[in-house]
This record gives sequence, C-alpha cells and structure tokens, in this order.
Amino acid sequence: MKRPTTERERFAILDVLRGLALMGIALANFPEFALWTFLSGSEQAAMPTADVDQVVRYVQYLLVDGKFYTIFSLLFGIGFSLILSHHGARLFLRRMLVLVVIGALHLMFIWSGDILLLYAVGGLLLTLFVASGSTPSPQPAGSLSRADRRLLVLALALIVLPVGLDALTEFCGVDFAGPFYDYWWQVATAQGISEANFATWLRDAQDYGQMFAFLLQGACERLWEFVDGHRLPKVVGLFVLGYLVGRHRLYARLSELPLRRTLCWALAVGVPTSVCYAWSAVNGHPWGLTAHSLLYALSVIPLACAYVCVVCLLWLRRPGARVFRWLAAPGRMALSNYIGQSVIGIALFYGVGFGLGTSFGLIHVELTALAVFLLQIVLSTLWLRWFRFGPLEWVWRMLTYGQWFPIRKGGNATG
Repeated sequence: MKRPTTERERFAILDVLRGLALMGIALANFPEFALWTFLSGSEQAAMPTADVDQVVRYVQYLLVDGKFYTIFSLLFGIGFSLILSHHGARLFLRRMLVLVVIGALHLMFIWSGDILLLYAVGGLLLTLFVASGSTPSPQPAGSLSRADRRLLVLALALIVLPVGLDALTEFCGVDFAGPFYDYWWQVATAQGISEANFATWLRDAQDYGQMFAFLLQGACERLWEFVDGHRLPKVVGLFVLGYLVGRHRLYARLSELPLRRTLCWALAVGVPTSVCYAWSAVNGHPWGLTAHSLLYALSVIPLACAYVCVVCLLWLRRPGARVFRWLAAPGRMALSNYIGQSVIGIALFYGVGFGLGTSFGLIHVELTALAVFLLQIVLSTLWLRWFRFGPLEWVWRMLTYGQWFPIRKGGNATG
C-alpha cells in the first residue's frame, strides 16, 4: 500500500530549508499584497519612509529577489526524486495534477501572484527529462555518471535559455510576450480596471465581486509575466538540479560535501553579480535587457547556493539548535503556509479586509512580512503538536494517494 513519507523518514534539513524559503517568499510577495509595488514612482517617493524604502528596495533586489524561490524550486526537485525512488512516476503525475487544481484555484480566487500552477506544469514537464528507473547507489560527492552530466547540461541550458530569448527580444525585435500583454489589458479594460485605478482597486474593493474582477485580469497578467520572464525554463532547470541533488541523497550526506569551498565560490560569484543586478533593477536596466537577464542568472543561483551552504554548515555544527526547530515547523507544512500568507495579505491590505493597502512604505511592509512569518512559526509549531500534516498537505496527500490518512497524531496510521 502506497503511503506518504513518515515522520521518521523525513530529513529535517529539508524542512529547515523549506522554512527559510517561505520566509524569503513572504519578503518577496508582501510588497505586492500591500499594493506598494503597484504605486507609481512619484507615489512611492511621497511616502514618509521614501528614503529608507529606497535602501530597502535595493537590499530586496540584492538579497531576496529570486533567491528564495530558487531554493524552493531546488527542494521541489529533491521531492520529486524522493517520490520517484519510492513510488515511481505515475504517483508523481497524480500529485502534480492535484497541484494544478490547487494552483488554479489559488490563482483565480485568492491571489494573482500564484506560483503553484507554474510549479505543477513544470513538474509535469520534468518527467519528460528524467528517467523513471530506480535511484542509483550513492557515489562519492562530486562524482557524476554520464546520465547525470547530461541532466546537468540540460539544467544549465534551461536556466540560461531566457538570456538568449531576451537577446532575441532586444536585438531582433522578437516580442514573445506582446500578445499576452495586449490580451491582459483587454480583459482589465473590460473589468473597468485602468492604470489610474490599478494600485487602489483592491484597497477600495468592498466585496468579493470587485476583488474577483481584479483576480480575473490578474490571472491574465500572471500569464504575461510568466512568458515575459521566461519563467518555465528557469523553473524546470532548477527542478532538474534539485532532482540530481535528491537522486544522490546529498541532503543526507552533508558531511561528505565540500560546503565551505562551495560557499566561497558561491559568494565570489553571487555577491558582485547580485550588486550589479540590484543596481540594474532599481535603475531600469540601463545596460539593456540581455545584460540584466544575464546578471539575474549569474546572481540568483550562486547566492541561493550560498544561503543553503550557510544553513547546512550551521546544521552540521548544531542540528538541535532552536532556530532550526523554528524554521522546520512552517517548512513541514509549506503549502498551507504559502497559501496562508495570501489569505493574511488579503485580510490586511484589501478592501474586503482591513483595507490597509497603499498605506505603508516598503520598510513597514517588509517588517509586516517578517511578523507574519513569525506568526506562522508559532501556529505551525502548535498545529504539529497535535496533527501529522498541515491541513492542505493532508488534503493533497489523500487526493494523491487515493486513500484516507488520519490527520490527528496518536491514530493507527503509518503516514
């Protein structure tokens, strides 16, 4: 009988990293929840915290933007390798189809910035690139088979592909996203949404019908963002990298890995490129779209890798540290907490809630994001004292495995 991973089989470092990624995702997403991102430059500059916000915005591009979703994507690929080794590709496909539904519901009815649907589609595509055979016997760290090298080349090609696509746009005039942009604004205009009221629509929405009108055009905007940013090849490339990590169980062999050397290389590459990327982002890409895209690729993965190395090195020294328990709790119920952040953002900033959108400067928005994540640590810790899974993880598992799993601890369940 197929079952989900038991608590005894979990590797806590993966939950810790997942929790870290959730914190970074909150920092990245709350400026949109708070509608600060939608304000014009002059409106942002008129806020009392404008000078501090400029610094925070630069730091956000430097340390946050793209880095934590990269970690989350790598963890997703590791999860695929675990499912493949235990249950094969068929169960993984069922899991992704359920995630398609969850992501679509989140996108259409809760928040237009959803990433789950993209992950589900990327996960389905991932099965085209990886073999469905058994997991190989662990090899010495750094040793790659011919199949592994092919997958590594594929992953790097997918990650770099957006740079080439942006070059075609910049130098050859190929407009991949233009039709999607036009369709987005057709839908927005039909809903009565314009540039003049775009930033304040959700703040002023007095009922869910008005909110849903924005979500409807927001789904079209999200599709344009995915195409314009060439997000799908990036995500699938990171999935493949994560699959390779999981295939060789590197997360369970941390003491064998050259973590300090990797950290030095990651910082040597990631810090200067991140400095340049952040400068390019806050100044409107003065070196051009292709250079900006290249800086993104060269900064995001190395710095995300550096974050992972730091956490792993600290984990090896003190795996029982309290901070790791704090991070692991929300990481164990990442889906519930990811969607929970959307619900909290709506309650705080939209007109159907407290209507605080556009009221805060960026520094206060980011402090709010940290406060929300701290709340999720507390709630997740309390929840997991009595329950085996997060609520949405529980539903996801039952739909995936097609069987009932008791959610309360103390029952006669194996999962």
